[in-house]
Amino acid sequence: MPRENVNDILAFLAVAKERSFTKAAAKLGVSQSALSHTVRALEERLGIRLLTRTTRKVSPTEAGERLLKTVGPRFDEIEAELAALTELRDKPAGNIRITTSEHAAKTILWPAVARLLPEYPDVSIETVVESGLTDIVAERYDAGIRLGEQVAKDMIAVRIGPEMRMAVVGAPSYFVGRPQPRSPQDLTSHQCINLRLPTYGGLYAWEFEKGGRELKVRVEGQLVFNNPNLIVQAATAGFGLASLPEDNVREQLADGRLVRVLGDWCPPFPGYHLYFPSRRQSSPAFTLLVDALRYRE
Repeated sequence: MPRENVNDILAFLAVAKERSFTKAAAKLGVSQSALSHTVRALEERLGIRLLTRTTRKVSPTEAGERLLKTVGPRFDEIEAELAALTELRDKPAGNIRITTSEHAAKTILWPAVARLLPEYPDVSIETVVESGLTDIVAERYDAGIRLGEQVAKDMIAVRIGPEMRMAVVGAPSYFVGRPQPRSPQDLTSHQCINLRLPTYGGLYAWEFEKGGRELKVRVEGQLVFNNPNLIVQAATAGFGLASLPEDNVREQLADGRLVRVLGDWCPPFPGYHLYFPSRRQSSPAFTLLVDALRYRE
């Protein structure tokens, strides 16, 4: 097969995976018009349309989907084998792309990266902070970091952090003239600060467990945020109760700006895990990062 055909197929695969000429062009470092011309030339040579183009989206045709599923993995295998050649270097090298939440990035990923990179100058790490769950295969990440209970069962998961607990908190000023809640049911008579979940768009139902009994409580209040840092600020200012991972409010609890309630209803749960596809062939650089992140009690 002529070499230019290989380049054209790579161009098609980029567009088909990104579902966008604009995103694919940016990823390949070419102009959108040049990329569109390349794909059309490939379609003309094959005598079949590979992409359906509309003003709003791009999607593979039946033939395009077949080419994507049959040829795409082979190019992925070639890339993986080329990456594996870094084993022959004196020191590992390569690029690692990770999706993570903001809290995990600050508390776990960045400290590990800061220790690792000075010793391995040929390793580079791209960190993408996202609140919602991400399909790391479709988005071509090497790995993701999320709470253990959020990781899909078909992924390899490596524990990288301790167990966590939720904390229901309020400012001392909020409790002036108000009784502290003694059970989750008491929250219905309190002003609560809601969190809107980025993945599903709904409001987070506060979760509790005690003596094997599990409860989910839909709370109400004047404020809704999609960012935990803003919830901490609002709770500290006395606008209501908040339910957050205790790490988010550790300082405020220590200095008395927030008071914890319902602690006996908030048991530990699995903390952060690094996850990646089981079929992934690990590069030496990726193996280094996994070892640097692995939680050791």
